[in-house]
Amino acid sequence: MLETDLYKFTMWQAMLHRHPQAQAEYRFACRNTPQYPLATLVADLERELDHLCALTFRPDELDYLRGLRFMKPDFIDLLRIFRFQRDFISVRADGERLEIIVRGPQVHVMGFEIFVLAMVNELYFRRFDAAPAIEEGRRRLKRKVETVRAFVRDEAPRRHPFQFFDFGLRRRFSGAWHEEVLRTLRDELPETFRGTSNVLLAKELGLVPIGTMAHEYLQAYQATGVRLRDHQKAALEDWVQEYRGDLGIALTDVIGMDA
Repeated sequence: MLETDLYKFTMWQAMLHRHPQAQAEYRFACRNTPQYPLATLVADLERELDHLCALTFRPDELDYLRGLRFMKPDFIDLLRIFRFQRDFISVRADGERLEIIVRGPQVHVMGFEIFVLAMVNELYFRRFDAAPAIEEGRRRLKRKVETVRAFVRDEAPRRHPFQFFDFGLRRRFSGAWHEEVLRTLRDELPETFRGTSNVLLAKELGLVPIGTMAHEYLQAYQATGVRLRDHQKAALEDWVQEYRGDLGIALTDVIGMDA
């Protein structure tokens, strides 16, 4: 249950405290053209969702979250008894398309997103021959490590040197490959690679968990009763009240940079 992006927990906590009554609907959208119909994943995805909805947070996972200074005790108490509800999510084939709809109280359904996207990706890529894909992935990863090393070596001294982070959970080839990439980056680029959005792998690999908010948070405020023109101010004000200086990187491009 800890293997999701950190910003899911931070948005979840803020919505629990500010808008616990909000209802939401999420729909899956595939942004490119798959090599075979995603509708063929329905049975496998149904099985994985049944498993997800049987999980609860382990004590060591809750202890880890409790150790993050911006997580509040009452939110951890909620997670201790939380379980995804299977009747809040539906999956079906719509021709060759895969239709996934999540509908219910936002604080009960918002956590589905990252798990579902990771499941769809891994089930999709299991249909292909993994060996050549992993071999190519390792070649690319090696080149990237060499490129970063060369860049850092040639870089003039700066007040803020180059650093980077991983935000790849929801688009990954597989869980095993994601872990291999992070282990490699941690071991090969310890001064440059600084963390991951994957909270479970951050915990297990001794990395910094990274994340603040997603566009989802500001989009939700367009429907919370404030004037539409004020929704970003309302969202960011609630965020400041919730975190008091922590998690200060805010998304402001939800309705265009000019706005």
